[in-house]
Parts: sequence; structure tokens; C-alpha cells
Amino acid sequence: MALKRRTRISAAFSMASMTDIIFLLLIFFMITSTMVSPNAIKVLLPQGKQQTSAKPLTRVIIDKDLNYYGGFGNEAEMPLSLEELPAFLKECAQREPDMYVALYADESVPYREIVRVLNVANENQYKMVLATRPPEK
Repeated sequence: MALKRRTRISAAFSMASMTDIIFLLLIFFMITSTMVSPNAIKVLLPQGKQQTSAKPLTRVIIDKDLNYYGGFGNEAEMPLSLEELPAFLKECAQREPDMYVALYADESVPYREIVRVLNVANENQYKMVLATRPPEK
């Protein structure tokens, strides 16, 4: 009787499909992260208890050095002067008639600067929202 030899067939695990999935996920998260528009300008907002549910499309930012910036939707903020602000808001209002304007002012900004922006919005009947940070617990 002949002795039969058993040969072992080893299953090789390939990581190629796993790396494909990882790279697809990486590309997905890279693309979706560019769609999120966080404020690139660092502004320390004052605390407020009441938070609004309105999602403002237009942003006016005043940083601690009293530099003005404006942004619409997902567009990046661009530097503005106080004199350019009415024209910027008018252009945004033409693009979105029912817009809310969010004012992000650093907590060290003098109140008169905030009132100037509020006056521009009031003269043109724009809805203005003051942005605050939620209270710390």
C-alpha cells in the first residue's frame, strides 16, 4: 500500500483590498472636510445663555485688532473696511434675500465698533444675529 502524502495548502491573506478601502475612506474624509467652513479668524466670543436656531449665511467678523472680515455661505472670509461693509451686505442680500447676518466680534472689541455694524444692518433692514459662545459649565 502506497503512503499518501497530504499537502497543506495555506491560505494567503492579501491586504490589497483592505488598503483600497482605507484609501477610499481617506479620500472621502479629505473631500468632506474641505466643505466644512470653520472660522479661520480667531475670535474669542463673549458668553451668552441664549443660542439662536437660525443658520446665518453671511458672516461679519471683527477681530481683537479691529480688522473687519466678511464671508458668505461656504466662501472664505475676506478683509473689509467699514466703508465697504454696506456694499458687501447688499451683494449678499441680492444672492439670498432672506439672509441673516451673523456678527462675530471678539470680546475685547469696543462696543462702538459693534454698534457701527449694527447701524449699517439697521439702515438696510438686514436681520442681524450676534454670535456668542455657549456658557461654560
